[in-house]
Amino acid sequence: MLTKTYGSAVQGVNATTITIEVVVSQGTLFYVVGLADSAIKESQQRIEAALRFRGYRMPRTKVVVNMAPADIRKEGSAYDLPIALGILHASQQLTTEQLGDYIIMGELALDGALRPIRGVLPIAIQARKEGFKGFILPKENAQEAAIVNNLDVIPVETMQEAIDFFEGRMSIAPLKVDTRDIFQHAANQYAADFADVQGQENIKRALEIAAAGGHNVIMIGPPGAGKTMLAKRLPSILPALNMLEALETTKIHSVAGKLGTNASLLSTRPFRSPHHTISDVALVGGGGNPQPGEISLAHNGVLFLDELPEFKRTVLEVMRQPLEERRVTISRAKVSIDFPANFMLIASMNPCPCGYYNHPEKECVCGPGVVQRYLNKVSGPLLDRIDLHVEVTPVTFDQMTETRKAEHSSHIQQRVEKARTVQTERFKEFPDVHSNAMMPPQMVKDICQINQAGRTLLKTAMERLGLSARAYDRILKVARTIADLAGTDEIRIEHLAEAIQYRSLDREGWAG
Repeated sequence: MLTKTYGSAVQGVNATTITIEVVVSQGTLFYVVGLADSAIKESQQRIEAALRFRGYRMPRTKVVVNMAPADIRKEGSAYDLPIALGILHASQQLTTEQLGDYIIMGELALDGALRPIRGVLPIAIQARKEGFKGFILPKENAQEAAIVNNLDVIPVETMQEAIDFFEGRMSIAPLKVDTRDIFQHAANQYAADFADVQGQENIKRALEIAAAGGHNVIMIGPPGAGKTMLAKRLPSILPALNMLEALETTKIHSVAGKLGTNASLLSTRPFRSPHHTISDVALVGGGGNPQPGEISLAHNGVLFLDELPEFKRTVLEVMRQPLEERRVTISRAKVSIDFPANFMLIASMNPCPCGYYNHPEKECVCGPGVVQRYLNKVSGPLLDRIDLHVEVTPVTFDQMTETRKAEHSSHIQQRVEKARTVQTERFKEFPDVHSNAMMPPQMVKDICQINQAGRTLLKTAMERLGLSARAYDRILKVARTIADLAGTDEIRIEHLAEAIQYRSLDREGWAG
């Protein structure tokens, strides 16, 4: 007897429906065909143990399981449940006509209990798109799948519950959640707030400018100056996620298995801070079955690289293309997968190996040329993609003990959102440009025009400070953002002056 059940394979951040055909016929042995990996082929042992535990029998005849389309690689143990139900139906131990109406996914324990799986959200989206009635899955994943409306999400804890549901012995109500209510209730709930930061007003200003224009930032300062603390608070002043961004971000985290059990829609911008020992594949994504890396997990949020010169050169260089294109392409012999990677890069570094070059009180003990060699660990092409270079100085005792409360992140966020609204209107005819930082060079000339006084100031600054040519466009973009924060249409001379000071590493002789 031939039986068909339906599962799903996740490729990139999208899902493909898999038809699981089961035939029980004369003969012996158990076969799984259709480009299945070892975890799927080992399912025979899990399924047989689960069936016996629940009082069913494994057919002692020839069982062939075909997973179509056969040219797509299937991986993982999430196909246990649809294969088990297919075997029961093909061997006439399960009588139902509804198997084909549902996408079924779940890993079986030996006692028939179901374990959670990953990639549930893209599977649910594809199931609704293809007109399936519902999605049967482990209870721990149900909240995530219920984000998708017009799809019956049936949570089950054991294989027996799924069997009883199909045979009508158990009624399981589809899980319903009010996605917008959950999203609005949890939006902007960040643990860290700029109100906790005493002093460092110039750094807060720089991060406000970065958030308003989507600019990348590097902070240079001695140990203990507060670089990491400030970076962790940056997501709290970024514009609140909209529903589309939240869905995109949740899909990526679902595919990577980072959501956890009973998780729902992500409502805050992600903050990813990988260790400097990370590999290039872990950072940008990859593997036999390509998985998203840290830059994709930071999509619509912040990627923080602490101690930037300590990262391997190859790791930093692979970020250059994603920083420009806002996505990363993983190519294999038979497939090419795009992962979104629209993130803000925030990096921090010490000014030298000992950490005290340019320190107002402590003396640097590094030898001649050591500082320059340390800075040279970060390549010019990578620095070329960072708009703001900010020098961080230690907080004084008086600033640390000040009782006056600093400005809350919510107040800063309001100014940032106002500036982003101006940019949304400005770039409404350019679908690939959403903020000032994303402007290509030809657009900078049209939008970031300056008067004669501004040109004179910029020329003088580039000559006297030894600014490189690559700093020119960056200064204009940052000045445009400062003008947006100030609510002016034209870039004034004071906006240019403030933008110029954020190019520390471009100054000749900065490292002695």
